[in-house]
Order: sequence, then structure tokens, then C-alpha cells
Amino acid sequence: MTESAISNHPRRHAAVAFIFVTVLIDILSFGIIIPVLPHLIIEMVGGSIAQAAVWASFFGTLFMLMQFVFSPLQGALSDRYGRRVVILISCCGLGIDFIVMALAPYLWILFIGRAISGVCAASFTTANAYIADITPQEKRAAAFGMIGAAFGLGFVIGPALGGVLGHIWIRLPFWVAACLSLTNFLYGLMVLPESLPRERRSARFEWKHANPMGSLLLLKRYPQVFALAAVFFLLALAQYSLNATFVLYTDFRFHWNTQTVGLALGLVGLCTAIVQGGLVRPLAPKLGDRRLMLAGLAFAVIGYLVFGLAPAAWLFWLGIPFLCLGGLAGPPAQSVMTHLVDPAEQGRLQGAISSLRSFAGIFGPLVFANLFALFISKHAPVRDFPGVSFALAGMLVIVALVVTAYATRGMASPGPAPALPQPADVEPPL
Repeated sequence: MTESAISNHPRRHAAVAFIFVTVLIDILSFGIIIPVLPHLIIEMVGGSIAQAAVWASFFGTLFMLMQFVFSPLQGALSDRYGRRVVILISCCGLGIDFIVMALAPYLWILFIGRAISGVCAASFTTANAYIADITPQEKRAAAFGMIGAAFGLGFVIGPALGGVLGHIWIRLPFWVAACLSLTNFLYGLMVLPESLPRERRSARFEWKHANPMGSLLLLKRYPQVFALAAVFFLLALAQYSLNATFVLYTDFRFHWNTQTVGLALGLVGLCTAIVQGGLVRPLAPKLGDRRLMLAGLAFAVIGYLVFGLAPAAWLFWLGIPFLCLGGLAGPPAQSVMTHLVDPAEQGRLQGAISSLRSFAGIFGPLVFANLFALFISKHAPVRDFPGVSFALAGMLVIVALVVTAYATRGMASPGPAPALPQPADVEPPL
């Protein structure tokens, strides 16, 4: 494979298609095991649901902790050695890890396997950097929207497929996930070109750029990027209100069964795919990045508040498209940040963003789940307010909306953000 950057349109389109497929297959692989992993844990701990719930929370925290630690490491490695090798190693490692998890006879082996999954899933960082390498500035929002669409499609198809496969055999989804990941590795080995030429790579690999806190120094050097990264963190934190309480809340408030919950989550994934795959591309050049970000955040606020305050199930359903329209904000925000950062630092940028998301995932579920539990208990400070977690999420997005409006106030719209002056060569000490 050539080491030169992807220059002609056919090759660029083929590379974007591969990254889309890579993300889709990775999300499918993770989505497939979502319905069966808790049941496998129950089986391994002897049938105790309570004990399995404790272990499942450890699994989730460990997965996000690994992403927090390794996202900046993979980003820094891709800045130094290129995107292709990092993506391919991650795909191969993920496939091998699913095989280990499929064969795991003991809980501790499954636990280690989940940790390795978190490490390999950090390749999403490099995939985003790859998109930034090969896509013109004015088209990056649409390209990142396609990546968001891959996430949505993966989470629509994956859990449903995993439920069917798991009904046949509880370990079958792990084998299918392994086949998908390894097939993706072989496909990439044959067709994926390098996106970062040698002359644009970092001169050397530095550990201070590869640790989660050190990677944040990059954000500190670019004030506008730092503000938008804070927006990403607030959005990620708000989203964990859904992960932590959606099923419990709809059961408590509307008495939904698992089939209804599955239908609702499928609708969320479908709407997300439509918004990011079908709306971002035509709206980005018409509205500009700033307006698209602000509109998306406003829709997200409406969605969360409808979820938290809806007195009836039909109104709760209406909140789903509003919440998914909040996905309009992410791609242009990510596009703007890539405009403002040196091309040799795109991997570090994506690593820092992924670390912020993972950091939100480490403690976000604890905050929202415990808040929900408090407000449905006899010790609730306010009666009949089980949607408090969604209301808090809405408040967080309002803060994100204010920060975005302030940080982008000088941005021309429509059109991409103007490049800022390059930061000083000397970075502040850790």
C-alpha cells in the first residue's frame, strides 16, 4: 500500500466507505453481545441476578476506563506511525478477543476479555482522524455524520441480531462478532490505503501526549477547541441518563415490557441513522456549522425535557425524534475542531475527545441511576418526579448550548470555521 495521502476522488470515496463499514461492523460486533453478556455473567456466577448485576456494573466501568486510557494512546500512535496500522491491529485484536470471550470458562477471563474489548474499541479515535485526513474541510461535517449513521445502524441491527443468536446458543453472538471483526481486518488489509503521509506525521512519539490527561494539553492550547470539547463532554454525560435509566424509567412510569423497550430503542437507533446519515450532509452547507450545532443542541434539550416530564407514553414517544435530531450538533462540532488543529495532531485531538466521552461513561451511570433511585424512593426530596435524570440531562445540554453559542460567536455561517493562529510551540507543563 502506498504511503502517500489519498488524493483522487475514487480512492477517497473508497476509503471513506471502508471507514464507514469498519465502524458499522465494530458497532454491530458490540451490539450483538449486548443482550447476551449479562445472561452469560448470570450463568457464570451461579444464577444470582443480584450478584450478576454487580459484576455487570464492573464490566461497564472497566470497558469505559480502558477507552479513557487508550483512546489518546491510539491517537498519538496514529499521528506517529500512521492510521492504517493502528486501525488494522485494533480490528484484528477485537476479533481475537471475541474468540477468547466465546471460549471463556471463568468469569475472570471474561472480565479480562471485556477490558481488551475496551482497548481495541479505542480505534474509533483513529477512524475519526482518518476521516479528517482525507476529507476537505467543507465536507467533514457530512463525513462525520456518516460515521454517526454507522453507529445508529449498528445499534439498530446489533442487539436484535444478538437476541436471536443468543436464543440459539448464548455464546454464538461472540463467535459471530469475532467473524465480523476478523473479516473486517482482512478486508482492510487488502484495500485500506494510508491517509497520513510520512511528511505530515509527528516527529516522535511522546508519552505525555498519549496519556489521558496529557492529551488534554492539546485542547488547552486551542481555546475554541477546548470549549467545544467541553460541549462534547456535556453531551456524552447527558446521554448516560439514557443508558442508566431508560429501561427502568419506562417500566416504572409506563409499565413497558422488554418488547416495547426494544422497539423504542430500535426507533432511537433508526432516527439517529437518518439524522446523521441523511440530514447532516444537505444541511451543513446550507446552515453552516454554527447554526447546525445550535439547532441540534436545542432539539436535544427539547427531547430530554419531554422524556423527563411526559405525563403519558404517547408524549414520551414524541420525544424520540427530537432527541435524535440532537445528533445534528456532533458532526459539525467535530468538523470545526479538526479545522482548528494542525493536521499532524488530528489523532491526538480525536484521542482527547474520546477520552472525555469515556470519562463521562465512567461515572455518568452512577450519577443518573442513583438520582433516579432516590427520586422514586420514600426519601425523595420531590414527589412524583421519576424523570429527574432526563431533566438533569436537559440542563446539561442547555449549558452546552450556551458554551457553544459563546465559543462560536465569531464564526462565519454558513461555511467552515476559519483557522486560528497556530499555538506556541512550548506546551504548559503537566
